[in-house]
Amino acid sequence: MLTNISNVLRACAQRNGAAAVVSARTYADFTTEASFEIKKCDIHKLDEAPATEVVLTRDEGLQYYRTMQTIRRMELKADQLYKQKIIRGFCHLYDGQEACAVGIEAGINLTDHLITAYRAHGYTLTRGGTVREIMAELTGRRGGIAKGKGGSMHMYTKHFYGGNGIVGAQVPLGAGVALACKYLENNQLCVSLYGDGAANQGQIFEAYNMAALWKLPAIFICENNRYGMGTSVERSAANTDYYKRGDYIPGLRVDGMDVLCVREATKLAADHCRSGKGPILMELLTYRYHGHSMSDPGVSYRTREEIQEVRGKSDPISLLKDRMLSNNMASVEELKEIDVAVRKEIEDAAQYATTDPEPPLEELCNHIFHNNPPLEVRGVNPWTKLKSVS
Repeated sequence: MLTNISNVLRACAQRNGAAAVVSARTYADFTTEASFEIKKCDIHKLDEAPATEVVLTRDEGLQYYRTMQTIRRMELKADQLYKQKIIRGFCHLYDGQEACAVGIEAGINLTDHLITAYRAHGYTLTRGGTVREIMAELTGRRGGIAKGKGGSMHMYTKHFYGGNGIVGAQVPLGAGVALACKYLENNQLCVSLYGDGAANQGQIFEAYNMAALWKLPAIFICENNRYGMGTSVERSAANTDYYKRGDYIPGLRVDGMDVLCVREATKLAADHCRSGKGPILMELLTYRYHGHSMSDPGVSYRTREEIQEVRGKSDPISLLKDRMLSNNMASVEELKEIDVAVRKEIEDAAQYATTDPEPPLEELCNHIFHNNPPLEVRGVNPWTKLKSVS
């Protein structure tokens, strides 16, 4: 819910010493809440769709705006550091899809569970990680959220199970987390995210089947950004209605570029799971501005004009900003102050991520077992000095 993102931002501010953003105008000058018309969701095997008229408060809007801007600027900085060869290895950026992460988080609780694929930086932030921890993890430093050992694809926080590098493998894992929620009767649920490219994986359909049989509190979410690596959905899937892929499982297709659409759909899905009705599918229609990964320029299978058209017509941050300004929920100056504060936070985090020391070699094999037993196989451990006999 709203408190999730509020807690994340408050923690970031405390840990990074960020100053509170205060506009020159008084709060009394602004509208405290407003109603908005949002796009209707397509539904499958559901009696009702999420509301199309929703309320946004000023506080919610400012928090959503700041979180999405933080994700956007963080990813742009990661792009820069990667091109400078400071970040190495696999790196999949999330800019363009910010409304998905922020909207989902606004519709569930921090005590709920979430697991995703390798495009995980945004979810690491919304689940409670800090920009410093994320950036330091990208550069492989000791202060990283996984102590510099996970990198871009393997970040974790409480109730967040990563970043997973194997295509689609996180979905059955998420079903297992949902099984634990049901077994423990804790009224929690698990959100399992995957892309349109992974949607054809057989293990996903196996997870659907078990979740439906056991009525697990599982929300399966396909982030459909139109391209699985460099292959369009039309070329890779006979059925592109991903929200219907569960067949017997109810589903929704949602405008994933609108944070309010995602929030309302997620709330409905969460209520469905908590009421004991079993799993539900969501398909979020979204778009990534970067290529599939940093090794993909992203323009060999789509045109620059297509990317610019999406940026101009559907950008999630611009959409929220326009709504707030046109309804007197914020001023241009106030939002600019947020932008400045976010940029400073990102720059400070990047400075930390390039100066923090790397983890020492002695820690290479730590945190493999929960109780750290001696790691010895056939009389050899990782620190055994071997001599060549040739």
